[in-house]
Amino acid sequence: MIGCLCIHGFTGSPEEVAPLVEYLQKRTDWVIKTPTLPGHGEQLQLRGITYDQWFQAAEEELQALMEKCKTIYVIGFSMGGVIAVYLAEKYKIDKLVLLSAAFYYINPRQFIKDIHEMVRDGWRRLRENPLFIRYKNKIFATPLTAILEFRKLVNKVRPLLPHVDVPVLIVQGEKDGIVPLKSAYYLYEKIGSAKKKLLFLPASYHHVCHGPDRYVLFTEIEKFLLENGNY
Repeated sequence: MIGCLCIHGFTGSPEEVAPLVEYLQKRTDWVIKTPTLPGHGEQLQLRGITYDQWFQAAEEELQALMEKCKTIYVIGFSMGGVIAVYLAEKYKIDKLVLLSAAFYYINPRQFIKDIHEMVRDGWRRLRENPLFIRYKNKIFATPLTAILEFRKLVNKVRPLLPHVDVPVLIVQGEKDGIVPLKSAYYLYEKIGSAKKKLLFLPASYHHVCHGPDRYVLFTEIEKFLLENGNY
């Protein structure tokens, strides 16, 4: 039996990876788990939460999956991608998919473009603009202590990259205003995997599972997870 663990991002929820999960559920009989990390979900309660609690929650879900399944895939989005690398270094998994993995964060040039786009959209409609909602949640609804814990998490995982040898697919939206392109290049260069592939999505922003390239993304992920040997 195949098990697949999908981990959402910082200040996010399983909704961030829901379209991908739905696609895989329709096309496979895999056991797919999408946990909500401590302090996350529809109502953020991040104050007092530490990064090791995020590690622990993901580890517990992975351990439970490993008890049921022989083959294990881990998919991580944004901060979830960083946590996925941590798991791949510590546990024996079969394949790794990293979506907008946040080893670097905030792309200033794209952020400015996004702000200009919001302004062009008109201030009266600003509250309905998905870009504004995304940045509002990221910036205004997150305590500074949680941001510091996120940075600690990234700093903890970066040195582990050379020790990860599992096949990996690294995905990055080219219009991502949260995680810059250099994060994907950094990952590709530093990760120790002999089998690794970079996939750039030209029309996608940060939330690649909801972006205009999502069906290309889903097809590529399915192909990567199902195929054997080199790619």
